[in-house]
Amino acid sequence: MINSLSIVFPVFNEQSRIKNSLNKIKKFIKFSKLKYIEVIFIDDGSTDRTYFIINNFILAFKNNKKIRLFLIKNSKNLGKGHSLKRGILQARAEWILTSDIDLSVNINQYQEWFKKKLLEKNCFIYFASRNHPDSIVQKTFSRYLLGQVFRFLILFLFKIKFYDTQCGYKLYKNTIAKKIFFNLKDNRFVHDVEIVLIANLNKFLIKEMPVHWSHKNNSKVNIFKDIFIMLWDLLMIKKRFLNRI
Repeated sequence: MINSLSIVFPVFNEQSRIKNSLNKIKKFIKFSKLKYIEVIFIDDGSTDRTYFIINNFILAFKNNKKIRLFLIKNSKNLGKGHSLKRGILQARAEWILTSDIDLSVNINQYQEWFKKKLLEKNCFIYFASRNHPDSIVQKTFSRYLLGQVFRFLILFLFKIKFYDTQCGYKLYKNTIAKKIFFNLKDNRFVHDVEIVLIANLNKFLIKEMPVHWSHKNNSKVNIFKDIFIMLWDLLMIKKRFLNRI
């Protein structure tokens, strides 16, 4: 049973859709039965009004002792991996949930895992997997294609046989997350692969979980441009972990 939860949201230039997500976060907080909730936003150098919108949202909760919300701003755009690392190293709750701010996965997804008794006693890392046989997914063909190419690459380079490492919705025990992210080097989109490698080296079990996932527009991933950046970053990870995996 989870009694305290930190939720970490990396954000970058999200003013066009952030208000809808903030309303959903507010609803989650209102109806949550958790004893302690912490929501950490990391603004990764936004150049629009994202920071100010979130800051105004946080002010509404300043007198609520059950809830801790705060906003960290990077001086410039440093990448999703870097932002998650900053947030996780600040988290105080017993469990840490990471999520994309578009909420393509409902915040409450972890509760479904509990209800179905999918969490295991000796496992402290859970990856939502869009390719899990029991997942319900709505996504575009380009997303599907990018996912399949990426899955082949990490199998070829690292022998990682996961269905899906890249879904942003992940649940960690606090102490385990801090050990992993303290050693994380990749700042961009393939940090998830490095998480798996660090976990494997430390013999931390990762379990892939079924998820309800729906495609949201205005993604920050460009299938034609970012696949080459991801490939380069994967090769850099391969170099760092050479002879260790």
